[in-house]
Amino acid sequence: MKGHHFLDRLAYAWAGLRTAWRMEKSLRTHALATVGVLGLLLLTRAPGLWWAVMALTVGLVVATELLNTALEALCDHLHPQRHEAIKLTKDVAAAAVLVSSLAALIVGLAFVADQVLPWLGWIRR
Repeated sequence: MKGHHFLDRLAYAWAGLRTAWRMEKSLRTHALATVGVLGLLLLTRAPGLWWAVMALTVGLVVATELLNTALEALCDHLHPQRHEAIKLTKDVAAAAVLVSSLAALIVGLAFVADQVLPWLGWIRR
């Protein structure tokens, strides 16, 4: 991609996102969760810091999911037969998605405790 114009590189990235969207149900699930997060941020009128934390959290999960998808596709192309090294590579990439998703869950719980429960009137500040 070196030497290509910015718009060309952007088009490649967009094509990759579209392909991953079609290939990975979990990416579509993350997108649905993101819509829910955005809705809660809007409803609770969360401060800007929560918007930033949530954007970084969602970005981390989606980025790890995209990297996992790319790595799986490359592994399957280079070595379609079952192989322990390929299995290890794919398992570790999937673990990265799991770790980022668990971190996102913790951030989500903190958001619920700090913003949603007070908004619902269940906790007074």
